[in-house]
This record gives sequence, structure tokens and C-alpha cells, in this order.
Amino acid sequence: MNGAIIHPIPPVFDKNSRILILGSFPSVKSREVGFFYGHPQNRFWKVVSALFEEETPRTVEEKKDLLIRNGVALWDVLHSCEIRGSSDASIKNASPNDLSVILCAAEIKAIFTNGAAAYKYYVRYALPSTGRPAVPLPSTSPANAAWSTERLLTEWRKIII
Repeated sequence: MNGAIIHPIPPVFDKNSRILILGSFPSVKSREVGFFYGHPQNRFWKVVSALFEEETPRTVEEKKDLLIRNGVALWDVLHSCEIRGSSDASIKNASPNDLSVILCAAEIKAIFTNGAAAYKYYVRYALPSTGRPAVPLPSTSPANAAWSTERLLTEWRKIII
């Protein structure tokens, strides 16, 4: 590990956002493309668009529009950390994002985490300041091969509030 990496992607939200989905930290591919869930095998965009009965977005603008149109805020728990590749298990020396940026600007009704690592970091770093519980969801990462897209859709339906 070569020192801390600062989160390079700003949050997506507006005053009408009602749910907040938090990942842990952007993958190498997401950092390269400059937007969340940039790895083509990550099922996040496929799952979220299916839940809102929309076409899977392709461009960053289409992805942002999908989120905003459906009242979804998107960010990550961590602001910076040392990480090897995209491995959540390798994260060290983490510091959290200031979620009040979103929570003070929008009436967020529920907070969800994408994967166990995001949930773990949320509980450790964010819950003490937000005082708001988060609902853990199974990771949409291709590394979570035990979960089919259909199974993810069933579990992720919780975001429809």
C-alpha cells in the first residue's frame, strides 16, 4: 500500500432524494472512470434500474439522471483509506465521508449499504454521528458470485419505499 487514497467522486443527490445508498470506497475501475460502480461486471446499475423499471443506464449522465429521478442519493462511507486494488478486505487507516452533506440537504427516509464492508464501515464511522441505522444489502460486486442478479433483485427491493 502506498498511502491513503482520497475519494475522487462527489456524491449524487438533490433536495428530493429520499433514500441513501452507500458503498465502501470506489473500486480501481470506478476511480478510473470517475463514477460509482464503473466495473462493467458490477450489477449495481442493472439492479437499480430494474427495480425502478427503467432501462440500464450507460453513461455517467444517464446514471445520475436515473438516481435523481427516483429520489436516490449515492455515495460511499469512506473519504480516504489505504487500499490494495479494489479489495475491501485490504482497507486500512480509513476516514469517513461527512454524510451530513446529504442528510442536511435532503429528507432521507432510509439508508442502505451495498455490501457487508460498507455496512461495517457505516456502523463504525458514520452511525455515531448520524444516529441513524442503515439496512445492509448484499453486494452487487462481481466478487459476490454467490448472489445471482435475480436474488439480488429480491433483496434490493427494500430500497423501494
